[in-house]
Amino acid sequence: MEMVETGAVNVDMNASEKSPQKRGADINYGIDDAPPWYLSIFMALQHYLTMIGAIVSIPFILTPALCMEDEDPSRGIIISTMIFVTGLVTYIQATWGCRLPIVQGGTISFLVPTLAILNLPQWQCPEKDVIAAMSPDDKSELWQIRMRELSGAIAVSALFQVFIGYTGLVGKLLKIITPLTIVPTVSLVGLTLFSHASETASKHWGIAAGTILLMTLFSQAMTNVQVPTLKYRKGHGVEVGWFPLFKLFPVLLTIIIMWSLCAVLTATNIFPEGHPARTDVRLRVLQDASWFRIPYPGQFGAPTVTLAGVLGMLAGVLACTVESISYYPTVSQMCGAPPPPLHAINRGIGMEGIGTVLAGLWGSGNGTNTFGENVGAIGVTKVGSRRVIQWAALIMILQGVLNKFGAAFIMIPDPVVGGIFCVMFGMIAAFGLSALQYVDLRSARNLYILGLSIFFPLVLCLWLKDHPDFIQTGNQTLDSTLSVLLGTSILVGGCLGCILDNLIPGTPEERGLKAWSNEMALNVDSIVNDGTRSTFDFPYGMQLLRSWKWTRFVPFLPTYKMKL
Repeated sequence: MEMVETGAVNVDMNASEKSPQKRGADINYGIDDAPPWYLSIFMALQHYLTMIGAIVSIPFILTPALCMEDEDPSRGIIISTMIFVTGLVTYIQATWGCRLPIVQGGTISFLVPTLAILNLPQWQCPEKDVIAAMSPDDKSELWQIRMRELSGAIAVSALFQVFIGYTGLVGKLLKIITPLTIVPTVSLVGLTLFSHASETASKHWGIAAGTILLMTLFSQAMTNVQVPTLKYRKGHGVEVGWFPLFKLFPVLLTIIIMWSLCAVLTATNIFPEGHPARTDVRLRVLQDASWFRIPYPGQFGAPTVTLAGVLGMLAGVLACTVESISYYPTVSQMCGAPPPPLHAINRGIGMEGIGTVLAGLWGSGNGTNTFGENVGAIGVTKVGSRRVIQWAALIMILQGVLNKFGAAFIMIPDPVVGGIFCVMFGMIAAFGLSALQYVDLRSARNLYILGLSIFFPLVLCLWLKDHPDFIQTGNQTLDSTLSVLLGTSILVGGCLGCILDNLIPGTPEERGLKAWSNEMALNVDSIVNDGTRSTFDFPYGMQLLRSWKWTRFVPFLPTYKMKL
């Protein structure tokens, strides 16, 4: 793990006074800051708890489509595999990829094509009584053959992302990806996910509302409130210091308090047996989880590859690519980093493709993508340290091996997770809309593009969800591909905004291109000639790379000399 001390902060002082305040960012710890290890672990745990609800929700949606029974202990294996791969890819991305403090994890974008593939006639599940009559080996083969189909489709389709990333084609696409492309793409992530937040929060609105209230109180109203703590200084003995508890750990504090409240209401039987807000509702998952198991590639058999699966899953890859490109400048600004240079963006997308290939080979049943929930967590906590994300990745890897540890966090009640979702998804939508600061909102042209690219995808995708059999070209593969492409709101909205903004006449100032080019550093030389360290440099080997002149032509190396 990279351990470069570039900004350690004395915890009894206001952290924001020591962090680099770049680009107007109001942050507690910037991207290159290295908080003390004990603070880093707690803040990393906060990121882990932020993503665990969404990560766990994916297997619970996926496994029934795989024809897996509710009591099958293999559910825990899939959950652990997904979290293990999330930790592995997150560490690689934060250290050797784009080097932004982003979590790489499973995404809803891959669930849409996954369900479309599993709805094909050859993969539909038998009746429940037929499955119940099968032998244990036959039951395992029933879902594993489907997992092998998904694994092959995910791994092969992700090679497209690897190609466009490491060849530098992503950098070329930035010329047409404008603020009016970014806004619908990112904001629709939050707006589209409202149904998931509603589904979990509605299981007990009182608990969900309490979670939202505490999150708002800690992250907004009490950020300047410090609590007294005892500390020992050599030569001075025990002293009283002041610690910015609410500023650094609003999410963690909220989860602990509301989880404890649910535990009390469970112990006193105020919540009846089976209530979704009880802390023992997923006790079976904890009991069935093994203590120690290392996931490995091909653990469910060698992946299989079919044209229908690859083409269908490619829609998820395209959606994730546009979404991640949208997140990079946003995260960079949030954590006080310089604008991400082209080599970092190229490398980031290529690394996401590699991560999705690994996720497919490991048999997680999903790909990897920049986790919007954790982008929102950076905005709430104002902690954008790369070190914290690296610690979070280590926690995920350990959890993927120590299954009982992860199963304990899976028991967080759904209404608590729903309340967190309401805040985080709202933050994602808001960050997407923040890109409007670059465009002229007095322009009728811009308002037209903005309104249509946000509203129409919501209408189209909702209608297609209610009419799944509308697209019938006579070719099942083409039907599935079109259904996936048109049913992914972030893809439809991003493409619509991109096409309209590049076709409808408008001045560069009106479209926000000049301000956006400065944000994306499209006209900045990425080579550091004075030997100083750059935020997006590799942690090791930079001196050697700079000594080789040919490396300035490699689009994914930090020495890349951009030619626009």
